[in-house]
Amino acid sequence: MTKADYSYKYGHGYKDFSLEQEKVMAEIKVAEMTPLTDLRQAVLDAVYHPIGSKPLNELLQPGQKVAFICNDPTRVANSHDFMPILVEELNKLGIKDEDMRIVFALGTHRKMTQQEMVEAVGEDVAQRLPMYNSDCNKLEDFEYFGETSFGTPVWLNKLICDVDLVIMTGTIVHHFFSGFGGGRKAVLPGVAAMETIRRNHSLMMSPDSQLGKLHGNPVYEDQMEGVRLFAKEHKLFLFNAVLDAKKQFLKIFAGDWEEAHLEACKFVDKVYGVEIEAPADIVIASCGGYPKDINVYQLQKTMDNAWCAVKEGGVVIIIGECEEGSGSAALEKALQEHPSPDAIKAQLEKNFVIGAHKAFAITRLMKKAKFILVSALDKKIAKDLLFDAADSVDEAIALAEKYVGSDYKIILMPQGSLTVPLLKK
Repeated sequence: MTKADYSYKYGHGYKDFSLEQEKVMAEIKVAEMTPLTDLRQAVLDAVYHPIGSKPLNELLQPGQKVAFICNDPTRVANSHDFMPILVEELNKLGIKDEDMRIVFALGTHRKMTQQEMVEAVGEDVAQRLPMYNSDCNKLEDFEYFGETSFGTPVWLNKLICDVDLVIMTGTIVHHFFSGFGGGRKAVLPGVAAMETIRRNHSLMMSPDSQLGKLHGNPVYEDQMEGVRLFAKEHKLFLFNAVLDAKKQFLKIFAGDWEEAHLEACKFVDKVYGVEIEAPADIVIASCGGYPKDINVYQLQKTMDNAWCAVKEGGVVIIIGECEEGSGSAALEKALQEHPSPDAIKAQLEKNFVIGAHKAFAITRLMKKAKFILVSALDKKIAKDLLFDAADSVDEAIALAEKYVGSDYKIILMPQGSLTVPLLKK
């Protein structure tokens, strides 16, 4: 049998291994697409020829007020590239700097520093427009809009409630339990109160809350209902970008917050979705190196993607250094106290806690396949987190053979945090 050599990113370096070629079904990578060459023109084309909406100049009158919702640093957004273009265009439409504001969609994440805000939107915009954190724990900052049919109380930041137009910005990638990011997520969870987010995220316990699925996904449908309650009395305009693996702009989608988002999601599937003929016995996936494999918390995205490519009862080998350990004390504590997927699930069904939900996100995948971690993570912590652990890919493959035997097929995922395997229809 002919062997081939591979070298996959691991932390700041690489892990090398070789495989018998006959065993490899596919090596899946992100589609190569040409990035935009004229971002300014693409932004203007998108806002003046929007999807399912009037163009920007027909939605606003001179002297009106606008709130931009922008991503926090946990999401790659490149807001600093498009915000100056949008602000300048609104100025031309008669909207003054003092009548615009930026609200950062923190969800449940920590508050941004002034420096982080400046970096997010660019020096010029930061000097001209007031900028605010949406702090989910300050209930007095939120206005109540009713309850969804899922029982989620909808509390949204007052900073988006007293303006004539809310522009929801951001980028779109697959999301492990709400289907896709972007769109409605700028508002809910982006600028929602803690209890709103907690109730919405508790719906991730449903088997229908999964990566790449919108319709029939209760997390998505609850978010949509919540934003519709707000949209009854408020005008929204969507501005979402899709980036490539190098964080370059591929396409801009603008317009109706639901319709434009659905169009964008189809495009995201073309960029990051990769068709596979059939699932494999073993999947070997690299997160793509630092910082994507900085800790287990970040590594979970690669786990979700690899899970899509593995057979029931198969093995997933994750190559991720985890130089900062698990990345979450809540994750470790949850699994030490409830050391099985079923125990975690039962506990969260009784009391859904943000942070501990990541333990469920990781362990629910382990009901389908065995996960072996090739990392620098302390072996005891790896075991506490229900992983098998190995120091090298070769050692991991030998371990995998104990579960699947010697007659097996492999799918390789060198960009595991980006590529989403889609089973051919």
